[in-house]
Formats: sequence, structure tokens, C-alpha cells
Amino acid sequence: MGPTSSQGVHVTSQDLVGQRIKTIRRQRGLSQAQLAHPELSDSYVSLIESGKRTPTPAVLELLAQKLDCSLTYLVNGVTAEQMEELDLGLRFARMALENGEVAEARRRYRELMEDKSILGLNSLREDAQFGYARAVEACGDLDEAIRVLNSLMESGGESQTPSRRVAIAIALCRCYRERGDYQDGVRVGESLLSETARSNWNDDLIELGSTLLSVYIMRGDLLRARQFAAELLSAAETLGTPRSIVAACWNAAIAAEHVGFGEEAMSLIERALAIQSETGGPRNLARLRGAYVKLLLQVRPDEAAVARDLALRALGELKESSSSVVDVIYCSIYLAQAELALGDLDTALGYAQQAMDLIGDNNPHLHSEVHLLLGQIYFMQRRDEACSTELSVAGESLKHLSATRKVAESWQHAADTMAQLGDHDASVDAYQRALACVGL
Repeated sequence: MGPTSSQGVHVTSQDLVGQRIKTIRRQRGLSQAQLAHPELSDSYVSLIESGKRTPTPAVLELLAQKLDCSLTYLVNGVTAEQMEELDLGLRFARMALENGEVAEARRRYRELMEDKSILGLNSLREDAQFGYARAVEACGDLDEAIRVLNSLMESGGESQTPSRRVAIAIALCRCYRERGDYQDGVRVGESLLSETARSNWNDDLIELGSTLLSVYIMRGDLLRARQFAAELLSAAETLGTPRSIVAACWNAAIAAEHVGFGEEAMSLIERALAIQSETGGPRNLARLRGAYVKLLLQVRPDEAAVARDLALRALGELKESSSSVVDVIYCSIYLAQAELALGDLDTALGYAQQAMDLIGDNNPHLHSEVHLLLGQIYFMQRRDEACSTELSVAGESLKHLSATRKVAESWQHAADTMAQLGDHDASVDAYQRALACVGL
């Protein structure tokens, strides 16, 4: 939808161009006939100024020359200097985000969004809004990121390219996944991956499909995940591009591990890591390294020392890139788990507490996961009271989450530790909640 005047009358971009031509003509002291002569008729200029005719690019360029103003100003209502300042502002904001200065990136993008000169520049305005959404996601504010991304999806004007629309859907699907809103994540992913889209796979759609696959896995829809993973792998092999192969192998590996094919999962993720190391950006390389660490601890627990070293490397890379706070939290969890496997309980506790310090109020899944991890560490340190407290807090968080396979696994984890503590009533209750989550 275009802008409206103060009287509430709808004003199109065509009207605004005409109004700008009329304003500058009057400022120059020219009549319509003087502006038109000799190339145009004064009636044609009158129609343009009233918004009843859309001037061609050639006519606009001619009028800009006659009015001694920039073509940019006639078309967009901003001067060439303002355009240059906006472009520079976007570059600095993007650089801050890519360098991991996420709070600075958020501030810069917000300032751009509030700049009145960007209002009529749809493409630049969308760049600022999308960058802002990514920055606030990286800061851990999933609610705000989802609000902005939904606004971008709904506006979807002519300036929004298919690639940008898919990028918005990927970010929105990812944010819903991290917030635990799996139904909304699936809705967003599936709405763009129609049968038509899936008969014309490209890198953008493969990445969206891979994000959707991760939501299927988190939701516990493992049969659908396994089938979809095979479809994505086939499409990626046909495309043969590094980006598509990395995305498909990465999430297919997670799906394979969840259904018990550990070594297949390792083979897939090692292929993704090898390709990403040669061709990919630092953020996804760090995130992929973290995912590899997680699988390594699950499939090859005897390689915990290797996993710890890789996790330390990934954590450093994450902090120097545009990765989100959530990525850093997960990597800290993997480090704690690696140290736990190696028997260094104090170091494991330090990483778990570091993860807890980073968690905000809008991520109950991570909140419960870290409290369970702390409970496990305290149990191994024979600090039974502290362990019981952590398990109780984790249980309160889990009670507010939707019934999914992941929540069932968390309840089972809590039940096992409660049983070891000797709290049999609480353990039975947790087991019953785990069974209820899977419909038993």
C-alpha cells in the first residue's frame, strides 16, 4: 500500500512524482508551457503534475534536466546526497552485523528505519527492516524479530524480489523454531514450498526447505523429516551447488541421527563441513561446526576431547560473526557437555552458567534445557539440594511448553535424574508427562 495524505486520500507514487515536478517548477518560476517547450506539450505536463499520466524514464530525465534537479529526487523524493548517506548507513549497519557487533547493528538499522528520507525508497527500506530483524534476532529478541519479519511478509510489494521473500521466510521459520512455535514455523515454510516451487528448486528454496526440515525434527515429526530430507538431498545433488549441498546435508544429518542412523549422520555432516570450510561464510561455518560437535558427542562419545576443541573454536568464530545469542548459548551447552563427558565438572559448570546468563525471558526451551544440564552437573558433584532445585525450575518451564518429542525427551531426562536422587514421586510424574507428550 502506498502513502496517504494528511486528509486520508490515497496518494500513489505517480501522484508524488507529479507533485514534486510541480513544486520545483514553481520554485524555478516556470509556467507549464515554459517547462514543456519545445519537446513536450503544456497539457502533457499538466497531466503529469496532476498524477493522471505516468512519465516515461526518458521524459523524467528530460524534466530533471530542465528543472536542474536530480532524477533521483524526482523519482524518490530524496537528493543524490541523501541516497549516498542511506547507502553508506546500510553498509555500516551490515558490516556491524557481519562482525558480530549485533547491538551496534540493531541501533544503526533502527536509525535508518526512522529516517524520513527512506520512506519512499521501498527497496532500501526493506533492506533496513530485514537487517534490523536479523540484528534483533541475533540479540535474542525473537518476539521483535518475528513482528518485523511478519510485517515484511505481509507488505510484500513489487520491490520485494523472490529471493528476498524466501530469505524473510527462512528467518521467520528459524525464529519460530527457536521460540518453540513449531506449527507457525511449518506454516511459513510450507506456504512458500508449494508443489510448483518444489519442481523448480534453487539455492534459496533448498535453504528454506532445510530450515523447514529442522522444524519437522524439533516437532518430532521424524517420518516426515526423513522423507523430506531425502527429497532435499536429491534436489541438492541435481543442483550441484555448494550452498544447496551444505544446507541439505546439514539438516539431513540431524534427521538421520534422530532416527538412529548415527554414522550416516556423521558422514553427511562431515561432507557439509568440508564444503562449507572451502566456500561458505564464517557465521554458517561456526554454526555448522557447533552442530558437528553435538553429533560427535552423541554418536562418538569417546571423542569428547576432539568435540571440546572444535566447540572452543566454534565459540570464538561465533563471537566474531553475525551469529545470534542463541547460537552462542548452544555452543556453550556443547562445551559443558564435552567437559562433563571428560569429567571436568567445574569447567562444565562454568560453561553451563555462561549459557544461563545469556538466556532471555522469551526462550523457555533453552531455559529448561540449561537448568536440566545444571541439575546433571550438580548431581555428579553430589550437590543434591542444588540439583533438586534446578530440576524443579526446569520442570516449571517444561509445563508451559507444547507437547513435542523434544519436550518429551526433556521430561525423560528430568525423570532419570530425579530417580537417581531418590525422589520417586517426582520421577514418576516426570515420566508420565514424557509419555503424555508422545500421546501415550
